[in-house]
Parts: sequence; structure tokens; C-alpha cells
Amino acid sequence: MSVKPTKQKPGEPPTTGHSWDGIEEFDNPMPRWWLWTFYVTIVWAIGYSILYPAWPLINGATNGLIGHSTRADVQRDIEAFTEANAAIRQQLVDTDLTAVAADPNLLQYATNAGAAVFRTNCVQCHGSGAAGNVGYPNLLDDDWLWGGDIEAIHTTVTHGIRNTTDDEARYSEMPRFGADGLLDGTQISQVVEYVLQISGQDHDAALSAEGATIFADNCAACHGEDGTGSRDVGAPNLTDAIWLYGGDRATVTETVTYARFGVMPNWNARLTEADIRSVAVYVHGLGGGE
Repeated sequence: MSVKPTKQKPGEPPTTGHSWDGIEEFDNPMPRWWLWTFYVTIVWAIGYSILYPAWPLINGATNGLIGHSTRADVQRDIEAFTEANAAIRQQLVDTDLTAVAADPNLLQYATNAGAAVFRTNCVQCHGSGAAGNVGYPNLLDDDWLWGGDIEAIHTTVTHGIRNTTDDEARYSEMPRFGADGLLDGTQISQVVEYVLQISGQDHDAALSAEGATIFADNCAACHGEDGTGSRDVGAPNLTDAIWLYGGDRATVTETVTYARFGVMPNWNARLTEADIRSVAVYVHGLGGGE
């Protein structure tokens, strides 16, 4: 319930005219220091929006009178560091990859630079820790489809795998044994049981015995007679416990039926030779390089 405002006493500041339960609010003026600070901020904001990029437009923003650009600042910093590292980058390009480890300074630079390149371009597929994912190789183990020495890694990074943009890309293609009618359902089941057998998993012995012949006729040309694979064509070792897409019965059946066709881009179209060499050194040093 509101109460009629009390009469203003002499010397008191005016009130806002509001009263509630006898409580009134004085209408004191703002402190001058606060007002001047507020006015200064308004003037500063107007000046900033005139001098610096500020107002968004349809295709960009106002450039500002002084033409300042934070992107240009970053680009200048990049160019400055690139120039500062030009000598050691050229040394990295000129040095045989197998000899990089013998030069501590060059190895340190290549490892640090390669880590930056990896974090920018490779983690999307191989993961931040390089442990890979389903369909993307783990770079920490010693199971390499195309070879794990530093020169093989350099070749893979440079030209990529099964892409259509580099004539020197590593290339192989597994037949779609089921989808293309090369094997029927029974034969696929038999060869899958044989793969489970040679990889040390539970299997149907009778089916596996039949599958051994199918494997020899259709799979040994790439995976080898003993199933240990071939790096010449990027055919994986089927006798270990390392599987790129999965090694259970259902997944192996899907692989045999529809095949796999992983693609890696050729990085020579996006990275410099120094960057490719540095990331090759970095990957080789993660622990799985040969």
C-alpha cells in the first residue's frame, strides 16, 4: 500500500516522486567525475569506430581511417619467423632424411616444426595423440601398411594414398568379393573363418579349412601365402591383432564383401618440402617409426 509522499524539508535534494511505505528516493545528481568518464568513453568509442575496423557490412567491415588489420599483423609475424628460420629450413631440405637425427639442432627444429604441422593438418584423422581411429592408422605402433622408415613416411606424406590428384600416390584396391559377385556368401564365410584362424581368434575349423583354399586363390597375391601382408601394395598383415577397420567376424565379413578404400591427400600441394620433411621426422620419432 503506497503512502502519500512526505513534504520535502529545506535543504534536502529533490526526490524522484516515488514513495513506497513512506520510503522515498532522492534524485541526487550523478558525480561529475562519473559523468565526464562516461562522456569520454562515448567520444573514445566514436573515434575508435572511425579509425579502426568496426562496423560489420554485408561482405566485410569498415576498414577504418588508419587501415589497421590484425590479420596483417599476424601475417607479418609469420613472415618474420619464416625469414628467421629460412637457413635451417633450407638445411632440412638439403640434408638426407636419414642423417637428420645426427644433427641435434636440426633434429630439434624438425621435431618442433613437425609437431606444429601435425597439429594443424593431421590430427583431424590421426588424432591429437596420433593413435588413429577406425579407418585411420595408428602412427604410434610398428604396423605400417606402406613402410615405417623415415623415407617411406616422407613418400606417403608427399604423395598420399589412393587420391586422384597425384600421379605418384600410393595406390592399391581390394576387390569387392561379395558386392561384385567374385565370391558367394558361403565362400566369404569360409575365408573369413580362415582369417580369424590365422589371426589367432576363435573360428569354425571346418569352414576355415575350406577357406584356406579360397584365400590362396583370391587373397594370397596381396596378403601373402601366410597372410602377413605386403607393403608393396599396402596389404595389411592379417596374422596380428592390429586392425585398421576391426577384426571381429562381422567386420571382416563386411571388409571381404565390400572392400576398403581409404584415401589420404597428397600434401605436396599444400605444404612446403621443409614442412613435409619436418612432419616426417616428427611422425618417425613418435615411437612407431622404423
